[in-house]
Amino acid sequence: MRTQIVKLRFFLIGVLVAALTACQPEEVTTGNGLSDPDVDASFTVESVSGEPNRFTLTANRNDVLKSLWNIGDGFYTGDLTEEIFLPDAGTYTITHQAYGRGGIINETSQEINVATSDPVAGNLIKGGEFEKAEDHEQWTVLQISDSGTYWTFNEGSANVVGSGYNQQGLYQAIEVEANKEYTIDMKVFGSGAINTWFEVYVSPTAPVQKQDYTAEGRRMGLSTWDGCANGPFEGKLSKIGCVGSGNTVSFEQSGTVYLVIKSGGESLGSTGISLTNVEFRGSAN
Repeated sequence: MRTQIVKLRFFLIGVLVAALTACQPEEVTTGNGLSDPDVDASFTVESVSGEPNRFTLTANRNDVLKSLWNIGDGFYTGDLTEEIFLPDAGTYTITHQAYGRGGIINETSQEINVATSDPVAGNLIKGGEFEKAEDHEQWTVLQISDSGTYWTFNEGSANVVGSGYNQQGLYQAIEVEANKEYTIDMKVFGSGAINTWFEVYVSPTAPVQKQDYTAEGRRMGLSTWDGCANGPFEGKLSKIGCVGSGNTVSFEQSGTVYLVIKSGGESLGSTGISLTNVEFRGSAN
């Protein structure tokens, strides 16, 4: 009887050793197929025939699960084949991020040289990149609340910080043509906010100091209640915003309209909300 017990013990030990040995990999290699460290982020750039400001970006399709593109205003989720419009003359750095198996991310960049600006889609905003004092002078601060929220101008951006549900705005007058479509956009970035709004308006109604501005309704914006700007963010407002009736506008009469940007809330975050590359352009065909 004792001999049988001893044999049984040795048998069980042997089974356990075999099981543990079977679980160990024979060799550490580059992976087991669940991740792809060499996911290819390469892409090609082709000019669109007859349209010198439009380009087609085509990413490699092998094992790419998701594509993110950055044409100068932050990354956004796009397609493997993406058409972009670069209205201003200059050199642009285009970056593609390719997501592969296992969350692996690789990226590559290329430069595109645009020889001429689009004659229809020229930017009507003055000082929209906030690079110099002359740019800052193109903007007027709209004081809505007495205190608690304020704008500052930096080299390359304008920044609004605040709390206590106070708000303050920024605006610029623009001359428009009747029945012509215009598109509004801007790059925005911040650390994340609490119970905060960031809204864009365009209207022939002139802003008045110490008064709120809601003319024609908000066109685009951020709202923590609607799911954006709760955490860190960066990108074109048209891509990452979550409220508004749309960033394409037209007017029945030629004349002066006002682009008004206002923000406020419980807390605009540790860094506030910044903007740059503000655009108001005639819509290209």
